[in-house]
Amino acid sequence: MVPFTLAHLSDPHLPPLPKPRLTELAGKRALGYVNWTRNRHKYQRREVLDALVADVRAQAPDHIAVTGDLVNLAMEAEFAPARAWLDEVGPPDRVTTIPGNHDAYVRATYHRFGETFAPYLADDDGRIGFPGVRRRGPVALISLSSAVPTLPLMATGTLGRDQLADLEQVLEQLATEDVFRVLLVHHPLKSDARQKRLTDSAALLALLKRRGVELVLHGHDHIHSTMWFEGPNGRIPAIGVPSASALAHGRYPAAAYNLFAIEKDNEGWRCEQIVRSIDHGLQIREIKRARVV
Repeated sequence: MVPFTLAHLSDPHLPPLPKPRLTELAGKRALGYVNWTRNRHKYQRREVLDALVADVRAQAPDHIAVTGDLVNLAMEAEFAPARAWLDEVGPPDRVTTIPGNHDAYVRATYHRFGETFAPYLADDDGRIGFPGVRRRGPVALISLSSAVPTLPLMATGTLGRDQLADLEQVLEQLATEDVFRVLLVHHPLKSDARQKRLTDSAALLALLKRRGVELVLHGHDHIHSTMWFEGPNGRIPAIGVPSASALAHGRYPAAAYNLFAIEKDNEGWRCEQIVRSIDHGLQIREIKRARVV
């Protein structure tokens, strides 16, 4: 049996940043714009993102998951180019995305992510909301949204009681099906940075301990990350990935993505992770291979 392949990339922070209107540069956006012009434009590069996506497409995965932060300051002018970029990544039946904190940067455009990327968010019933479930081959992709507008200098995420309650019902139903459950969430399930944490991670971890999934995929931290959490039948891997458009800088690695080869293994599942990263010459190469399930 040929494994089902799932590609995971995150945090493209689509460059370049459109020129903002003066009316848009207030409050949190003003600080974000200063950060972009002084720092982030140097290492969030479109040529890096394009090289990475070309390699993803060359690997011909069965499905691609993009775990948020498609835009930067959530200005109106950012959403159309971000949608055009995602259309180049693949069609909605082959690509799933969820929002990150930058996609919900301010309340004024909080609704724009759902409007712009609706076909990439819709679940199997055509409903747009969280949690959402998309079944692709042996995989059930479970989408969450931790994206909420926050105060300046804060990048926290929150799921909320209603989303967590609905997630429990979704996982209870999926437990009756023979599927490999992949949870997609932008924020990591554990963070030492108070200003970047998932505020209700304890509730999510308690839920996963009761109901379980096979794999959690996230972004947000812009680093390679594998954490393990307790589930009802063993440990659950939670895997993060660097920004898809980043040059290596400071403690942050160069852009990379993960490929997961998923297949049945007797009565259980087998999942192998392949990490592919960009080098200084904008060439993509494999840097890691490991079994995670």
